[in-house]
Amino acid sequence: MPNTRSMANGNGRVVSPSRQQAGEEENIFLFIPNLIGYSRVVLAFASLYYMPVHPRTCSLLYSVSCLLDALDGLAARRFEQSTKFGAVLDMVTDRCTTACLLVFLASAFPRWSIVFQGLISLDLASHYMHMYATLSMGGSDQSHKNVDESKGWLMKMYYTNTTVLFTFCALNELFFIALYLLSFSSPLLSPTLLKDSDSPLNLQPGSPAAPKPSMIFTSPWSAGAMEMARANKMDSTVPWILAIASFPVMFLKQYINVVQLVKASQWLAEGDRAERKKKGLPRRKSQGKKTQ
Repeated sequence: MPNTRSMANGNGRVVSPSRQQAGEEENIFLFIPNLIGYSRVVLAFASLYYMPVHPRTCSLLYSVSCLLDALDGLAARRFEQSTKFGAVLDMVTDRCTTACLLVFLASAFPRWSIVFQGLISLDLASHYMHMYATLSMGGSDQSHKNVDESKGWLMKMYYTNTTVLFTFCALNELFFIALYLLSFSSPLLSPTLLKDSDSPLNLQPGSPAAPKPSMIFTSPWSAGAMEMARANKMDSTVPWILAIASFPVMFLKQYINVVQLVKASQWLAEGDRAERKKKGLPRRKSQGKKTQ
């Protein structure tokens, strides 16, 4: 039997002695945490497919994809397979899945679309700015999750305490999932949802109380047909409970995004000032005249 014992190479990665002696390169793309990351992407795409008219299936697939976010981190630590590719894959998956869900909410609640568009922009901008500032100011070997005290106690706790990070991310996603479910069930939030059968919707004499979309809309994929297809799919009690319970954490998570954006901007500005000082900028006008 081959020797399965492992040892660490110069980069701190674990490889088998036989591979190390043979000079074989590790396939980063097949690391266990990255395989979990790929499964998250597949589940996210599947949830998007069911999102327009199948709320329960979509919510299940989306939730499993989000929960695997914690599993890939555990696997990375367990098997010593933490990689930069995995970190970027994880962040990109998080940002894209959340953005896609918010895009649906913007279409489901058009009056509040500016709010969801703002949340998408804030989420993408704050995380991109934070990661760029970490790489450019902290060095290429610096992780975006390594935050010191100078960035504030809230940011440090958010990124260094895995329990806090998981709780914030999970409840943040739970709020948007609950809001997504309410778009199928709550006439209070979606007044366009069909009324009960005791209030007949008679478009013409002899039409049924709740006509099929095919009787009204030429295309089953039109906005009106999709709206009717998702109407009154479920009871709104549980989604309301989930939304109310998770709202405070979601709101605080958006505040953290703002803080993250501001701190990253300040960090980049510090680097710009140091770089300009190193280059002797701004040059004095007298020196500028001499060079002309």
